[in-house]
Amino acid sequence: MIDMNEMMSGLSGLRPVFHSEADFQHALAWEIHKKYPDCSMRLEIKPPYLRKRIYLDIWCVRGDTIIAIELKYKTRGFVANVNGEVFGLLDQSAQDVGRYDFVKDIQRLEKIVSEGSNIMGYAIFLTNDSAYWTPSRSNQTVDAGFRIHEGRILTGDLGWSLGASEGTMRGREGRLRVKDAYNMNWKDYSEISKKSYGRFRYLLIEVERGHVIK
Repeated sequence: MIDMNEMMSGLSGLRPVFHSEADFQHALAWEIHKKYPDCSMRLEIKPPYLRKRIYLDIWCVRGDTIIAIELKYKTRGFVANVNGEVFGLLDQSAQDVGRYDFVKDIQRLEKIVSEGSNIMGYAIFLTNDSAYWTPSRSNQTVDAGFRIHEGRILTGDLGWSLGASEGTMRGREGRLRVKDAYNMNWKDYSEISKKSYGRFRYLLIEVERGHVIK
């Protein structure tokens, strides 16, 4: 078992911000390896028992346990100098698509975990965009089904609302099915500036057999 909240807490002190999702992926995998040197790490791996070409961000085998990890790192435009290193973050909009993709990560992990009693799954969403953790003022948004704001219970058969454009749904037309129920509980990760978008928070979803809402 790996305490992923502990890993994120430790990582935040070393790397409060990342250049990209790949940077985040590599840093987290390295910290897990340092703390658990007996953990065999693989990045961008396709589980052999899945028919589709699905690649997981991190695949860790520790003893008889497999830990599958999916990551999302979504940013708003921001430039900062952290310990002498300059970070120029992209301004990534399309939060509706970002939410869909994260819920799809959870659906994928549920499928993987169901394949064996020794598999654990973690979906992690790290961002400096408060639109992800803040509830919408309207429940009529096209991505209402995929919202991951603080306090929401995510579960069930989820799809786009009426009015979603073809451009938004392109490549993401399918409905998503979340079998278990998950409480969206955001945690602070770092604050590199008091300016807008200087605060980072993360959402950690633990996927396991016999899941109980936490």
